[in-house]
Amino acid sequence: MSDAYDPLVTEADAIEGVPLPRAQGRLIGHARAERELLEAYRSGRMHHAWILAGPKGIGKATLAFRFARFALVHPDASAPAVREATNLEVPETSPEFRKIASGAHPGLLHLKRPYDPKRKSKDKIKQDLTVDEIRRTVPFFGSTGSEGSWRICIVDAADDMNANAANALLKILEEPPRNSLFFVIAHSPGRLLPTIRSRCRTLPVHEMSEAEVVEGLGALGVAEPGSRLSLRAAELAQGSLRKAIKLAEGEAIDIADGFSALVARLPRLEVDAAHTFAETVARPGAEDGWQLFQDLVADHLHTGLRGGEGVPLQRLVRLSEVWEKTSRAAREAEAFNLDRKQVVLNALRDLAEAARD
Repeated sequence: MSDAYDPLVTEADAIEGVPLPRAQGRLIGHARAERELLEAYRSGRMHHAWILAGPKGIGKATLAFRFARFALVHPDASAPAVREATNLEVPETSPEFRKIASGAHPGLLHLKRPYDPKRKSKDKIKQDLTVDEIRRTVPFFGSTGSEGSWRICIVDAADDMNANAANALLKILEEPPRNSLFFVIAHSPGRLLPTIRSRCRTLPVHEMSEAEVVEGLGALGVAEPGSRLSLRAAELAQGSLRKAIKLAEGEAIDIADGFSALVARLPRLEVDAAHTFAETVARPGAEDGWQLFQDLVADHLHTGLRGGEGVPLQRLVRLSEVWEKTSRAAREAEAFNLDRKQVVLNALRDLAEAARD
């Protein structure tokens, strides 16, 4: 690894000040999923390929690296240490832990969207997990390991694979190398090739509770546990610690509070407040705020659609139309660099009209 390596630049999902999943020594939540992996391992019938399925940012990669460390430290699944283990924890002082944290363990291959310093765009990380990245498995599994040792490959995330990469992964899964384990991280597992899903065992990894998200923010030093910032971020994060971390930064909480204040007054829409809010969301470079606004609208509409039998059919139809119109306008604004402020204002006006129905 060169001295120029910077995970904030070369890792697509890196967040400043937060350890990467491979360097996380602690797993918050997901006890059931962790227990299922441990029991499968010590049963002696460990499936060679697993899909870790669940929303983005809930800890799937952290769980995959946690298991990889455990298996590389304890390659013999019948050993007393494995039989007596209650979880997959490995001491952070372990040489294997340090090697994996630095991305230098010879028994672990982490496949992700590659960094390309030659790209002309500002973002040097490619948009797809490419076939060339998947082909790194050839020399990896072809190298000679010690007797009985594992070769573990983490695909992070399968959602980023293009068609050629998916087909290349399928070929490897059809003829898995000896002593190999695959962990395929999938935010939307239904979009994977059916043939990939059929060759893997799917392990659902569920959203974190709000209490677990608050605990995670405190453990990472992002927000004081029990503070308004941590509680509000956890409330808005929909079970994703990653999303909560992003929410705890910048203007995200103010945006959420501003949206709540506006919709609380519907069908009355305060024009000046709406324009101020729209300018904040649409400000150049405020990508997190723009995405948060879309999530807030979606959550508000979904709450209305789940209102039950007491909600008039006309109102349900109107809410569905608002969601479709807003989603389409947001996609077009991103694709064609259109005025985002107008998208926000139109959405707020549509919400106000829907509230009158």
